[in-house]
Amino acid sequence: MTRGRLSPARLSTVDVLRVGAAGLRSRPARVILSALGIAIGIATMIAVIGISSSSREQLLRQLDRLGTNLLTAAPGRTLFGEQAKLPVSALSAVERIGPVSTASATGTVDATVRRTDHIPEAVTGGISVQAASAGLLTTLEGGVARGTWLNTATERAPAVVLGSAAAKRLGLGRIGVRVWMGDQWFTVIGILGPMPLAPEIERSVLLGFPAAETYLGFDGHPTTIYERSGEEAVAAVRAVLPRTVNPENPEQVEVSRPSDALAARAAAADAFTNLLLGLGAVALLVGGVGVANTMVISVLERRKEIGLRRSLGATRGQVRIQFLAESLLLSALGGVAGSVLGVLATAGYAVSRGWPPVVPPWAIGGAVGATLVIGTIAGLYPAMRAARLSPTIALAAT
Repeated sequence: MTRGRLSPARLSTVDVLRVGAAGLRSRPARVILSALGIAIGIATMIAVIGISSSSREQLLRQLDRLGTNLLTAAPGRTLFGEQAKLPVSALSAVERIGPVSTASATGTVDATVRRTDHIPEAVTGGISVQAASAGLLTTLEGGVARGTWLNTATERAPAVVLGSAAAKRLGLGRIGVRVWMGDQWFTVIGILGPMPLAPEIERSVLLGFPAAETYLGFDGHPTTIYERSGEEAVAAVRAVLPRTVNPENPEQVEVSRPSDALAARAAAADAFTNLLLGLGAVALLVGGVGVANTMVISVLERRKEIGLRRSLGATRGQVRIQFLAESLLLSALGGVAGSVLGVLATAGYAVSRGWPPVVPPWAIGGAVGATLVIGTIAGLYPAMRAARLSPTIALAAT
């Protein structure tokens, strides 16, 4: 009669989780501190990805609202390296291009703007003075935050409109006040809202072409021409714009698309995001080392428990699974806490900036995967060390 070979009972998934959780509950302070390292790394990575995604979504919404069909033409350099000039008739020539729906121009004026005539002329605050055509706001799809825009009457009078940044630098938040330009006072009749596609307008003080020529000696040559056409005609208009603006010297005209600058800014933000993700990964690695340290100490402190379990029939594999489960649960605790903190940080920052809060699902999925990997790696050595303990030696440990 052959005697049947006894096989150890298998632990169910519920039993493994219950035993692993019991080990964590016995030392809550150490568990919280170890999980905190994982949580900081996960929160950092999710917040970085979420804030970057929210910023990108805001940028895309801006582009959808403002359109990508705006082109600008500006003077380049002559053959001898001197600054070129656009013809005075350049704007009217652009307006005659068939697909062009609206066009306008600005011209840089050799003058400074100051709050009073007592401020030195060299103190400009980075604010430029520009002549502007009446259709500028229509072309840029901008708006007036306070007051009014230039019209047929005010574009000939000593009246100015401030860009949003220029108003802040001058410390002006209302209309009706006066600023000193050239050798006389000009009345502020309006303050513009933000101009994402034309930040140079935000930093400018604007007045009409006739007023600039009359009061500030402006020569009438535009320095930037803005035009909009249908999306399908942008490439064709871009091809003919230099020769239309300056038929004699088209090579001296530089054409650009402001929406490309916004896209480039998004690409630069992505590069910065990668750097921050690297810092988050370092924090996550440090957290993993903390988990491994906690598990090694746990094995040393619980040698009698391990010996008792082995003497009662637990196999090395079951002991190994127990400590590996503890490590995974500890990492998962940090991962969940970090994910919640990362989402809250993203939402708080995005709302404070007026952005749509966006956290890609793959970021949260990647965080969960990272915690499982960290937990497995951090718990592997302590689990194997616990499984190798001899029952007699473990029970004899003091």
